[in-house]
Amino acid sequence: MAIFGVPTLEDLGSVAGKNVLVRVDFNVPLKDGVITDDLRIRSALPTLQWLQQQGAARVVACSHLGRPRGKPDPKYTMDPVRAHLAALAPGVELLENLRYDAGEEGNDPAFVASLCEGFDCYVNDAFGASHRAHASIVGPPARGLPSAAGRLLAREIEVLLGLRNHPDRPFVAILGGSKVSDKLGVINALLDVCDQLIIGGAMCFTFFKAQGKGVGSSLLEADQVDTCKELLAKAGDRLVLPEDITALGPGGKLFDPDAGGEVRQAGTSLPEGWMGVDIGPGTAAVYGDIIHEARMVLWNGPMGAFEDARFEAGTRFVAEAVAACRGFTVVGGGDSAAAVAQFGLDDKIDHVSTGGGASLELIEQGDLPGLEALRGAVNA
Repeated sequence: MAIFGVPTLEDLGSVAGKNVLVRVDFNVPLKDGVITDDLRIRSALPTLQWLQQQGAARVVACSHLGRPRGKPDPKYTMDPVRAHLAALAPGVELLENLRYDAGEEGNDPAFVASLCEGFDCYVNDAFGASHRAHASIVGPPARGLPSAAGRLLAREIEVLLGLRNHPDRPFVAILGGSKVSDKLGVINALLDVCDQLIIGGAMCFTFFKAQGKGVGSSLLEADQVDTCKELLAKAGDRLVLPEDITALGPGGKLFDPDAGGEVRQAGTSLPEGWMGVDIGPGTAAVYGDIIHEARMVLWNGPMGAFEDARFEAGTRFVAEAVAACRGFTVVGGGDSAAAVAQFGLDDKIDHVSTGGGASLELIEQGDLPGLEALRGAVNA
Protein backbone atom coordinates (compact mmCIF):
# COMPACT_ATOMS: atom_id res chain seq x y z
CA MET A 1 0.00 0.00 0.00
CA ALA A 2 3.04 2.31 -0.05
CA ILE A 3 2.72 5.48 -2.14
CA PHE A 4 5.88 6.58 -3.94
CA GLY A 5 7.80 4.35 -1.51
CA VAL A 6 6.20 5.89 1.59
CA PRO A 7 4.46 3.35 3.87
CA THR A 8 0.79 4.00 4.66
CA LEU A 9 -1.38 2.97 7.62
CA GLU A 10 -1.93 -0.54 6.31
CA ASP A 11 1.85 -1.08 6.29
CA LEU A 12 1.89 -0.85 10.09
CA GLY A 13 0.25 -4.26 10.38
CA SER A 14 -2.15 -4.76 13.26
CA VAL A 15 -2.28 -1.84 15.70
CA ALA A 16 -4.68 -3.64 18.07
CA GLY A 17 -3.56 -3.12 21.65
CA LYS A 18 -0.71 -0.81 20.62
CA ASN A 19 0.16 2.72 21.65
CA VAL A 20 0.37 4.99 18.60
CA LEU A 21 2.03 8.41 18.42
CA VAL A 22 0.53 10.60 15.67
CA ARG A 23 2.25 13.78 14.48
CA VAL A 24 -0.53 16.11 13.34
CA ASP A 25 -0.56 19.75 12.25
CA PHE A 26 -2.86 21.49 14.71
CA ASN A 27 -1.19 24.87 14.22
CA VAL A 28 -4.63 26.47 14.03
CA PRO A 29 -5.52 30.18 14.13
CA LEU A 30 -6.62 31.40 17.56
CA LYS A 31 -8.20 34.66 18.69
CA ASP A 32 -8.51 35.31 22.42
CA GLY A 33 -8.01 31.60 23.05
CA VAL A 34 -10.76 30.56 20.62
CA ILE A 35 -10.10 28.52 17.46
CA THR A 36 -11.26 30.52 14.43
CA ASP A 37 -10.73 27.75 11.85
CA ASP A 38 -10.62 24.05 12.80
CA LEU A 39 -9.92 22.66 9.30
CA ARG A 40 -6.54 21.24 10.33
CA ILE A 41 -8.09 19.38 13.23
CA ARG A 42 -10.93 17.97 11.15
CA SER A 43 -8.46 16.96 8.42
CA ALA A 44 -6.68 14.62 10.86
CA LEU A 45 -9.86 12.84 12.00
CA PRO A 46 -9.84 10.06 9.34
CA THR A 47 -6.42 8.89 10.57
CA LEU A 48 -7.15 9.24 14.28
CA GLN A 49 -10.51 7.48 13.99
CA TRP A 50 -9.09 4.67 11.85
CA LEU A 51 -6.48 3.92 14.52
CA GLN A 52 -9.20 3.83 17.19
CA GLN A 53 -11.39 1.58 15.05
CA GLN A 54 -8.47 -0.79 14.53
CA GLY A 55 -8.23 -1.28 18.29
CA ALA A 56 -5.22 0.83 19.24
CA ALA A 57 -4.84 0.94 23.03
CA ARG A 58 -3.85 4.64 22.99
CA VAL A 59 -3.88 7.19 20.21
CA VAL A 60 -1.78 10.19 21.20
CA ALA A 61 -1.51 13.22 18.92
CA CYS A 62 1.30 15.78 19.04
CA SER A 63 1.70 19.12 17.29
CA HIS A 64 3.36 22.51 17.39
CA LEU A 65 1.40 25.74 17.77
CA GLY A 66 2.90 29.11 16.93
CA ARG A 67 6.48 30.03 17.80
CA PRO A 68 7.10 29.75 21.55
CA ARG A 69 10.86 29.58 20.83
CA GLY A 70 11.83 26.56 22.87
CA LYS A 71 10.18 27.37 26.18
CA PRO A 72 6.67 27.21 27.68
CA ASP A 73 4.47 30.20 26.87
CA PRO A 74 0.79 30.31 27.97
CA LYS A 75 -0.03 32.13 24.72
CA TYR A 76 0.74 28.94 22.80
CA THR A 77 -0.77 26.29 25.05
CA MET A 78 -2.60 23.41 23.35
CA ASP A 79 -5.46 23.60 25.88
CA PRO A 80 -8.07 25.11 23.48
CA VAL A 81 -7.07 22.62 20.79
CA ARG A 82 -7.20 19.73 23.25
CA ALA A 83 -10.74 20.66 24.30
CA HIS A 84 -11.90 20.89 20.68
CA LEU A 85 -10.24 17.60 19.77
CA ALA A 86 -11.93 15.88 22.71
CA ALA A 87 -15.31 16.89 21.26
CA LEU A 88 -14.44 15.71 17.74
CA ALA A 89 -12.47 12.54 18.57
CA PRO A 90 -13.22 11.37 22.13
CA GLY A 91 -10.43 9.28 23.58
CA VAL A 92 -7.61 10.76 21.49
CA GLU A 93 -4.99 12.38 23.70
CA LEU A 94 -2.98 15.49 22.78
CA LEU A 95 0.48 16.34 24.12
CA GLU A 96 1.52 19.88 25.04
CA ASN A 97 3.08 22.10 22.38
CA LEU A 98 6.14 20.35 20.94
CA ARG A 99 7.94 23.66 20.50
CA TYR A 100 7.92 24.26 24.24
CA ASP A 101 11.14 22.21 24.07
CA ALA A 102 14.04 23.52 21.96
CA GLY A 103 14.80 19.89 21.10
CA GLU A 104 11.86 19.82 18.69
CA GLU A 105 13.22 22.30 16.16
CA GLY A 106 16.79 21.21 16.92
CA ASN A 107 15.99 17.51 16.29
CA ASP A 108 17.69 16.66 19.57
CA PRO A 109 18.14 12.87 20.06
CA ALA A 110 17.25 13.12 23.76
CA PHE A 111 13.98 14.86 22.92
CA VAL A 112 13.21 12.24 20.25
CA ALA A 113 13.84 9.49 22.82
CA SER A 114 11.49 11.08 25.37
CA LEU A 115 8.84 11.61 22.69
CA CYS A 116 8.95 7.97 21.55
CA GLU A 117 8.99 6.42 25.04
CA GLY A 118 6.06 4.09 25.59
CA PHE A 119 4.93 4.01 21.96
CA ASP A 120 4.82 1.00 19.65
CA CYS A 121 4.45 2.81 16.33
CA TYR A 122 4.34 6.26 14.75
CA VAL A 123 2.14 7.97 12.17
CA ASN A 124 2.99 11.23 10.38
CA ASP A 125 -0.14 13.07 9.25
CA ALA A 126 1.38 16.58 9.36
CA PHE A 127 2.03 17.45 5.73
CA GLY A 128 2.33 21.16 6.52
CA ALA A 129 5.34 20.45 8.79
CA SER A 130 6.96 17.64 6.78
CA HIS A 131 9.37 19.97 4.99
CA ARG A 132 11.07 20.57 8.36
CA ALA A 133 13.63 18.09 9.72
CA HIS A 134 12.25 18.52 13.24
CA ALA A 135 12.39 15.88 15.97
CA SER A 136 8.74 14.84 15.79
CA ILE A 137 8.89 14.58 11.99
CA VAL A 138 12.10 12.65 11.32
CA GLY A 139 12.97 11.28 14.77
CA PRO A 140 10.56 8.37 15.42
CA PRO A 141 11.26 6.45 12.17
CA ALA A 142 15.00 6.89 12.71
CA ARG A 143 14.68 5.42 16.22
CA GLY A 144 13.19 2.24 14.80
CA LEU A 145 9.49 2.76 15.46
CA PRO A 146 7.34 1.16 12.72
CA SER A 147 6.08 4.26 10.91
CA ALA A 148 3.55 5.31 8.28
CA ALA A 149 1.91 8.24 6.55
CA GLY A 150 -1.60 9.03 7.75
CA ARG A 151 -4.51 9.49 5.37
CA LEU A 152 -3.98 13.24 4.89
CA LEU A 153 -0.25 12.95 4.23
CA ALA A 154 -0.75 9.99 1.89
CA ARG A 155 -3.26 11.96 -0.19
CA GLU A 156 -0.90 14.95 -0.45
CA ILE A 157 1.89 12.66 -1.68
CA GLU A 158 -0.38 10.93 -4.17
CA VAL A 159 -1.71 14.18 -5.67
CA LEU A 160 1.39 16.39 -5.64
CA LEU A 161 3.97 13.82 -6.72
CA GLY A 162 1.50 12.48 -9.27
CA LEU A 163 1.11 15.99 -10.66
CA ARG A 164 4.86 16.52 -10.70
CA ASN A 165 5.85 13.17 -12.19
CA HIS A 166 2.86 12.13 -14.32
CA PRO A 167 0.75 15.19 -15.23
CA ASP A 168 -2.26 15.08 -17.52
CA ARG A 169 -1.82 17.46 -20.44
CA PRO A 170 -2.21 20.26 -21.04
CA PHE A 171 -0.87 20.93 -17.55
CA VAL A 172 -1.22 24.59 -16.52
CA ALA A 173 0.48 26.03 -13.43
CA ILE A 174 -0.52 29.40 -11.95
CA LEU A 175 1.89 31.15 -9.59
CA GLY A 176 1.17 34.37 -7.75
CA GLY A 177 2.53 36.10 -4.69
CA SER A 178 4.87 38.97 -4.06
CA LYS A 179 8.43 37.75 -4.59
CA VAL A 180 10.12 35.92 -7.45
CA SER A 181 12.93 34.94 -5.07
CA ASP A 182 10.49 32.93 -2.95
CA LYS A 183 9.43 30.83 -5.94
CA LEU A 184 12.52 30.59 -8.15
CA GLY A 185 13.02 26.90 -7.44
CA VAL A 186 9.42 25.96 -8.11
CA ILE A 187 9.29 28.15 -11.26
CA ASN A 188 12.25 26.23 -12.69
CA ALA A 189 10.80 22.87 -11.62
CA LEU A 190 7.41 23.66 -13.15
CA LEU A 191 8.91 24.91 -16.41
CA ASP A 192 10.40 21.42 -16.77
CA VAL A 193 7.00 19.74 -16.57
CA CYS A 194 4.12 22.13 -17.32
CA ASP A 195 2.80 23.26 -20.70
CA GLN A 196 2.09 26.82 -19.60
CA LEU A 197 3.11 28.75 -16.48
CA ILE A 198 0.87 31.72 -15.66
CA ILE A 199 2.38 34.50 -13.53
CA GLY A 200 0.37 36.87 -11.36
CA GLY A 201 0.81 38.82 -8.16
CA ALA A 202 3.49 41.42 -7.50
CA MET A 203 6.26 39.18 -8.78
CA CYS A 204 5.15 39.96 -12.34
CA PHE A 205 6.72 43.42 -11.99
CA THR A 206 10.23 42.00 -11.74
CA PHE A 207 9.53 40.18 -15.03
CA PHE A 208 8.22 43.43 -16.53
CA LYS A 209 11.40 45.22 -15.43
CA ALA A 210 13.38 42.47 -17.14
CA GLN A 211 11.48 43.33 -20.32
CA GLY A 212 12.44 47.00 -19.94
CA LYS A 213 9.03 48.21 -18.83
CA GLY A 214 8.29 50.84 -16.21
CA VAL A 215 6.90 49.46 -12.94
CA GLY A 216 6.16 52.73 -11.11
CA SER A 217 6.17 52.20 -7.36
CA SER A 218 5.17 48.52 -7.63
CA LEU A 219 7.01 45.93 -5.58
CA LEU A 220 10.28 45.09 -7.35
CA GLU A 221 13.18 42.76 -6.61
CA ALA A 222 15.98 44.53 -8.45
CA ASP A 223 18.44 41.73 -7.69
CA GLN A 224 16.21 39.23 -9.54
CA VAL A 225 15.84 41.14 -12.82
CA ASP A 226 18.66 39.26 -14.57
CA THR A 227 17.25 35.95 -13.31
CA CYS A 228 13.87 36.87 -14.78
CA LYS A 229 15.53 37.65 -18.11
CA GLU A 230 17.01 34.14 -18.08
CA LEU A 231 13.65 32.58 -17.21
CA LEU A 232 11.92 34.48 -20.02
CA ALA A 233 14.56 33.29 -22.48
CA LYS A 234 14.27 29.70 -21.23
CA ALA A 235 10.49 29.55 -21.22
CA GLY A 236 9.54 31.50 -24.32
CA ASP A 237 5.79 31.74 -24.76
CA ARG A 238 5.17 29.04 -22.13
CA LEU A 239 5.61 31.68 -19.43
CA VAL A 240 2.49 33.87 -19.54
CA LEU A 241 2.57 37.37 -18.06
CA PRO A 242 -0.29 39.85 -17.50
CA GLU A 243 -1.46 42.02 -20.39
CA ASP A 244 -3.03 44.71 -18.23
CA ILE A 245 -2.85 45.78 -14.60
CA THR A 246 -5.15 47.28 -11.97
CA ALA A 247 -3.13 50.10 -10.42
CA LEU A 248 -3.42 52.37 -7.39
CA GLY A 249 -2.44 56.00 -7.89
CA PRO A 250 -0.21 58.31 -5.81
CA GLY A 251 -1.40 58.83 -2.24
CA GLY A 252 -3.36 55.59 -2.15
CA LYS A 253 -2.83 52.92 0.47
CA LEU A 254 -3.62 49.24 0.41
CA PHE A 255 -6.39 48.19 2.81
CA ASP A 256 -7.30 51.85 3.40
CA PRO A 257 -9.80 53.14 0.81
CA ASP A 258 -10.26 56.37 2.78
CA ALA A 259 -6.65 57.35 2.13
CA GLY A 260 -7.57 58.32 -1.43
CA GLY A 261 -5.61 57.45 -4.53
CA GLU A 262 -7.21 56.69 -7.88
CA VAL A 263 -7.80 53.08 -8.95
CA ARG A 264 -7.30 52.67 -12.68
CA GLN A 265 -6.83 49.98 -15.31
CA ALA A 266 -3.44 50.31 -16.98
CA GLY A 267 -1.16 48.61 -19.46
CA THR A 268 1.95 46.76 -18.41
CA SER A 269 4.18 49.83 -18.13
CA LEU A 270 3.30 52.02 -15.15
CA PRO A 271 4.22 55.67 -14.57
CA GLU A 272 6.05 56.86 -11.48
CA GLY A 273 3.95 56.87 -8.31
CA TRP A 274 1.53 54.21 -9.53
CA MET A 275 1.51 50.79 -7.90
CA GLY A 276 0.26 47.62 -9.58
CA VAL A 277 -1.99 45.71 -7.17
CA ASP A 278 -3.92 43.19 -9.31
CA ILE A 279 -4.11 41.71 -12.77
CA GLY A 280 -6.50 43.60 -15.06
CA PRO A 281 -9.75 42.31 -16.57
CA GLY A 282 -8.18 41.57 -19.96
CA THR A 283 -5.53 39.41 -18.32
CA ALA A 284 -8.15 37.66 -16.21
CA ALA A 285 -10.04 36.73 -19.37
CA VAL A 286 -6.89 35.40 -21.08
CA TYR A 287 -5.92 33.40 -18.00
CA GLY A 288 -9.46 32.03 -17.75
CA ASP A 289 -9.30 30.77 -21.34
CA ILE A 290 -5.99 28.98 -20.71
CA ILE A 291 -7.32 27.39 -17.51
CA HIS A 292 -10.52 26.30 -19.28
CA GLU A 293 -8.53 24.18 -21.74
CA ALA A 294 -6.34 22.49 -19.10
CA ARG A 295 -6.61 18.86 -18.05
CA MET A 296 -4.56 19.53 -14.92
CA VAL A 297 -4.16 22.79 -12.99
CA LEU A 298 -1.92 23.76 -10.07
CA TRP A 299 -2.54 27.15 -8.47
CA ASN A 300 -0.37 28.68 -5.76
CA GLY A 301 -0.48 32.36 -4.86
CA PRO A 302 -3.03 35.16 -5.38
CA MET A 303 -3.14 37.40 -8.45
CA GLY A 304 -3.19 40.57 -6.35
CA ALA A 305 -4.00 42.07 -2.98
CA PHE A 306 -7.31 40.18 -2.77
CA GLU A 307 -7.73 40.93 0.94
CA ASP A 308 -8.56 44.51 -0.15
CA ALA A 309 -12.02 44.36 -1.77
CA ARG A 310 -10.93 46.91 -4.40
CA PHE A 311 -8.33 44.48 -5.70
CA GLU A 312 -9.93 41.05 -5.35
CA ALA A 313 -11.30 40.80 -8.90
CA GLY A 314 -8.27 39.11 -10.50
CA THR A 315 -7.88 36.49 -7.80
CA ARG A 316 -11.64 35.87 -7.73
CA PHE A 317 -11.77 35.40 -11.51
CA VAL A 318 -8.89 32.93 -11.47
CA ALA A 319 -10.44 31.08 -8.51
CA GLU A 320 -13.73 30.78 -10.39
CA ALA A 321 -11.94 29.60 -13.54
CA VAL A 322 -10.05 26.92 -11.59
CA ALA A 323 -13.28 25.85 -9.87
CA ALA A 324 -15.05 25.56 -13.24
CA CYS A 325 -12.20 23.71 -14.97
CA ARG A 326 -13.14 20.18 -16.03
CA GLY A 327 -9.57 18.97 -15.53
CA PHE A 328 -8.02 17.88 -12.20
CA THR A 329 -7.47 20.98 -10.06
CA VAL A 330 -5.04 21.50 -7.19
CA VAL A 331 -4.71 24.57 -4.96
CA GLY A 332 -1.37 24.61 -3.20
CA GLY A 333 -2.31 25.83 0.26
CA GLY A 334 -1.44 29.19 1.80
CA ASP A 335 -3.04 32.38 0.46
CA SER A 336 -4.62 30.67 -2.56
CA ALA A 337 -6.38 28.20 -0.25
CA ALA A 338 -7.58 31.18 1.81
CA ALA A 339 -8.83 32.82 -1.38
CA VAL A 340 -10.91 29.86 -2.58
CA ALA A 341 -12.36 29.57 0.92
CA GLN A 342 -13.16 33.30 1.01
CA PHE A 343 -14.97 33.02 -2.33
CA GLY A 344 -16.84 29.87 -1.26
CA LEU A 345 -15.21 27.71 -3.94
CA ASP A 346 -13.09 25.27 -1.93
CA ASP A 347 -15.59 22.43 -2.38
CA LYS A 348 -15.26 22.81 -6.17
CA ILE A 349 -11.48 22.17 -6.15
CA ASP A 350 -10.32 18.57 -6.49
CA HIS A 351 -7.51 18.95 -3.96
CA VAL A 352 -6.75 21.85 -1.60
CA SER A 353 -3.34 21.25 -0.03
CA THR A 354 -2.90 21.72 3.71
CA GLY A 355 0.66 23.00 3.38
CA GLY A 356 1.65 26.01 1.29
CA GLY A 357 5.41 25.86 1.86
CA ALA A 358 5.47 22.07 1.97
CA SER A 359 3.51 21.72 -1.28
CA LEU A 360 5.87 24.05 -3.15
CA GLU A 361 8.94 22.32 -1.75
CA LEU A 362 7.62 18.89 -2.67
CA ILE A 363 6.95 20.02 -6.25
CA GLU A 364 10.37 21.68 -6.44
CA GLN A 365 12.49 18.97 -4.82
CA GLY A 366 10.39 15.85 -5.39
CA ASP A 367 10.81 14.91 -1.72
CA LEU A 368 10.59 16.22 1.85
CA PRO A 369 12.51 15.33 5.03
CA GLY A 370 9.35 13.82 6.54
CA LEU A 371 8.78 11.53 3.54
CA GLU A 372 12.42 10.53 3.38
CA ALA A 373 12.26 9.57 7.06
CA LEU A 374 9.20 7.35 6.49
CA ARG A 375 10.90 5.62 3.55
CA GLY A 376 13.68 4.65 5.95
CA ALA A 377 11.34 3.15 8.57
CA VAL A 378 11.85 -0.48 9.63
CA ASN A 379 8.54 -1.51 8.06
CA ALA A 380 9.01 0.39 4.77
